[in-house]
Amino acid sequence: MAQGARIERLADQLRGELAELLVREVHDPGIGFVTLTRVQVAPDLSSARVLYTALGDDAARTRSARALERAAPFLRRQLGARLRLKRIPELRFFQDDSI
Repeated sequence: MAQGARIERLADQLRGELAELLVREVHDPGIGFVTLTRVQVAPDLSSARVLYTALGDDAARTRSARALERAAPFLRRQLGARLRLKRIPELRFFQDDSI
């Protein structure tokens, strides 16, 4: 149980850091209006699914998806500098259709 709670805390921390980085550090206009809804971290911390919603039409959402993929390596490096972890998960962005 402690492992699951730890991973959930890490997921919340990643979501907060990523949201702040997107606002303050990523200057790609293609990202548009994106809201990070949830982060799911693999038990071995190798990867993280970042779920998001994006405002706009299909073209705007496609631009947001491409911009997030372009920003993923930068975001991962920034997380490595901010968080004290042995391994920073590989970031993969997915449109959240549950809302």
